[in-house]
Amino acid sequence: MITIRARDTRGVEKAGWLDSRHTFSFGHYFDPAHMGFRALRVINEDRVIPGAGFPPHGHRDMEIISYVLDGALEHKDSTGTSSVIRPGEVQRMTAGTGVRHSEYNASKTAPVHFLQIWILPEHEGLPPGYEQRAFPPDERRGKWRLVASRDGHDGSITVHQDVALYASLLAPGERIDFDLKPGRHGWLQVARGHVRLNGEILKEGDGAAVSDETKIDVEGVTDSEALLFDLA
Repeated sequence: MITIRARDTRGVEKAGWLDSRHTFSFGHYFDPAHMGFRALRVINEDRVIPGAGFPPHGHRDMEIISYVLDGALEHKDSTGTSSVIRPGEVQRMTAGTGVRHSEYNASKTAPVHFLQIWILPEHEGLPPGYEQRAFPPDERRGKWRLVASRDGHDGSITVHQDVALYASLLAPGERIDFDLKPGRHGWLQVARGHVRLNGEILKEGDGAAVSDETKIDVEGVTDSEALLFDLA
C-alpha cells in the first residue's frame, strides 16, 4: 500500500525570514492524521533568507538530521560543535538529555534550502552527540546511497534507531529499486524534481508512506533528488 502525502497539503509556516513546509505536525501546525510515520516524526522543508536563521533553542530525546539542498547552513550547539553544512553533507545531532543549538544561513547573499528531519530515538536519556559526513554526487547518482543507519556501516552517519536513510540523484528515465523486507516500511521524500514511485507520479515536496509492499521502484521523470527511509 502506498499513501501519498501531497506537497500542497503540508502545514505552512511563513515569516519574513522563513518559508517552511511541514510534512507532519510541528509547532503551530497540528493535524492528528499526520503525526509522523513509524519512528519518523518530522520532515520540514525550510528556506531561509541570507543571514537569518533559528536562534539558540533547546531539544531533548530526538535524533535531528539536516540535509542541505542549496546554500550553506551554519550549526552551533551547546556541546561546543560549530560547523557549516553544504549540499551533499548530512548532519546528525542527538539531543538526548538536552542540547541547545542554532541554525543560521551561513551566507549574507544567497538563501539556504534544506530538510530538517526528526527521528524518535530507541532510548531516552542518550548523551548529546553530533556527526557530519559528505556524500559526493557520484556516490548518489543512479543508486541508493546509504547516508544514515543504526550501526553507521558503509560510511554512513549513526542514528540511534532501527532506520536506514538512503539518498539518490536520478536523471530522466533512470530507474532504481529497493527490496523492502517483510515487516519493514518505507517513506519516500522527493527533495527536488519529479519521480515515478511504483507507477505513481510524485512531485518535488511530495512524500509517500509504503507498507505491505515487497519492492520500491523509483524512476526519475525529471532530474531529481530523493530520500528513502527504511523503517521498522
